[in-house]
Amino acid sequence: MYISRRELLLAGVAWPARSQDQTPFPWSEGQRAAVSLTFDDARVSQIDTGIALLNRHGVKATFYVNPGAVQRRLAGWREVVAAGQHEIGNHSYSHPCSANLAFSRSNALEDYTLSRMEEDIDRCTAELRRLLDVTPVSFAYPCGQDFVGRGESTRSYVPVVAKRFLTGRGFRDRWANDPRSCDLANLTGIDFDGWTFDRMRAFVENAAKEHRWVILAGHEIGVPRHQTVIAEELESFCKYLIDPANGVWTGTVAEIAQYVQARRRKN
Repeated sequence: MYISRRELLLAGVAWPARSQDQTPFPWSEGQRAAVSLTFDDARVSQIDTGIALLNRHGVKATFYVNPGAVQRRLAGWREVVAAGQHEIGNHSYSHPCSANLAFSRSNALEDYTLSRMEEDIDRCTAELRRLLDVTPVSFAYPCGQDFVGRGESTRSYVPVVAKRFLTGRGFRDRWANDPRSCDLANLTGIDFDGWTFDRMRAFVENAAKEHRWVILAGHEIGVPRHQTVIAEELESFCKYLIDPANGVWTGTVAEIAQYVQARRRKN
């Protein structure tokens, strides 16, 4: 299925210039692209609606969680872990973001140091071990922001994440990951809250032209509202993902990252 760049732009999807290296990345079983569905914040609707929807189609996902939110549906999250299909990732303990966001003004990244960020991340991991008996290997930067401090004191905390996790995922990025060259500690994440099925499919089809890895990032799962992956659209997308004719490998972030690592070592 060919989708033009003009159609992508009309759908609000940006795409980078074609790489000079045309060698296809060898995805598992000759697939054209890889897709990871990810959801942030341990929203209640993920347990109440999302897990059952994904499980109906056998589609794996990565859930980046905060311990406080996990406790609102603790039994449900423990069932997810016991089933072993989905991945639980670290999304920090207190979800610090920029002071430009009103909800984070009293917990702003501009007021953090690297050591304070390390403490926050490690506290989340310790709590997930206690609550779910899980040691996460994947991390998602809250709000997609990977810095601490202000002005000349600003520092990236990507190295903090790289020391602790297999992967770190961003948010509201504009293009899919090139598995040959992407930084696993700073992967792109595409905000797909509110997307239609046609827009999801268009993005994946264009990523497949360059054998890329699409990581989609959402929040709520259900009826249309703020920060929500619409359940009906997600249902259609899951059917698309599992259709062998479409040549898309769907896996958790850790699963696909481990495959990428292994292929890089062979080359």
